[in-house]
Parts: sequence; C-alpha cells; structure tokens
Amino acid sequence: MSFISNAFAQGTGGTESSLMSFLPLILMFGVLYFIMIRPQMKRQKEHRNMLAEMAKGDEVVTNGGIVGKVTKVGDAYVGVEISEGTEITVQKASVTTILPKGTIKSL
Repeated sequence: MSFISNAFAQGTGGTESSLMSFLPLILMFGVLYFIMIRPQMKRQKEHRNMLAEMAKGDEVVTNGGIVGKVTKVGDAYVGVEISEGTEITVQKASVTTILPKGTIKSL
C-alpha cells in the first residue's frame, strides 16, 4: 500500500502555450498566402485587364490553342478570324494571350 500520491507538474502559462500551439498554423497560412494565393490573384487581375484592353485587330490565342485575329469584341463574346473568310465566335474569357502584331503572318 502506498500512501504517497502522484505529483504532477503544474503549467506555468496556459495562454502562452495555446498561442505557441497556433503559431505553426499561422505561419503555414502566411507562407501559403504568399506562395500560392497572392500570385494567383495577381494573374487573375492581369487577365481581366488584358481582356478589358482587347480591341479589333489584336492577334490572340484561345484556351483550345486556336490562333486568330479579333474581328468583333462584345461584352461576353469575341469574333476571331482563324483564316481568310472563316470567323468563329468564342467566349471572351477563353482568350489566354494577346500576341504581338504580325505574329500570325510569320506562322
């Protein structure tokens, strides 16, 4: 029989230890923001600006890899001439790149 009770160490700062347990989570979110979220938001903003500045005569590439010259620009759709006399209508958001002038002639 043992009359001696077990002794347990007492914590010195409950709030300090809980803050230290959340610190890695906060640091991970900070790193995630600067490595993944912020660059993606920047790309989206650049793409929106590119679509807003698109004009008739620009040479573009679509998501599907179609290369052509813009003939009409609407709010949601763009007319793209892919060869002489052949025009297709694509969604404005599907345009990924505006090429430098004269690129299509060199293809």
